Amino acid sequence: MGTIAQHDLYRLIDDANQRGERVVIATVARTRGSTPQRRGAKMLFFENGETAGTVGGGCVEAEVWAEAREAMRNGKSALHHFSLTADEASEEGMVCGGTMDIFIDVWDLDKDSNVE
Repeated sequence: MGTIAQHDLYRLIDDANQRGERVVIATVARTRGSTPQRRGAKMLFFENGETAGTVGGGCVEAEVWAEAREAMRNGKSALHHFSLTADEASEEGMVCGGTMDIFIDVWDLDKDSNVE
């Protein structure tokens, strides 16, 4: 799974909205130190469990998945902070050791989104 091209991103969102499905978009808003992705990287989460794109893989992506599922459930967008400390990174076999702020945004054209 790699980064997602902008035209594919909007096509996939439009396809989901045509089906009446809510979409959650995770966007890397800020990074510090060594991180698996740069600012602007996006990952889409669909109601049927499918995904597209990546925000980094490994532990951080698993945590983003959990937050995205919660956002899908409650309909609330929010900014989340993830730490990739050197100790955690070495335990997981990663070379990262920075922090990432990821905005998890709920897109539901039929309903109003709430931002916290």
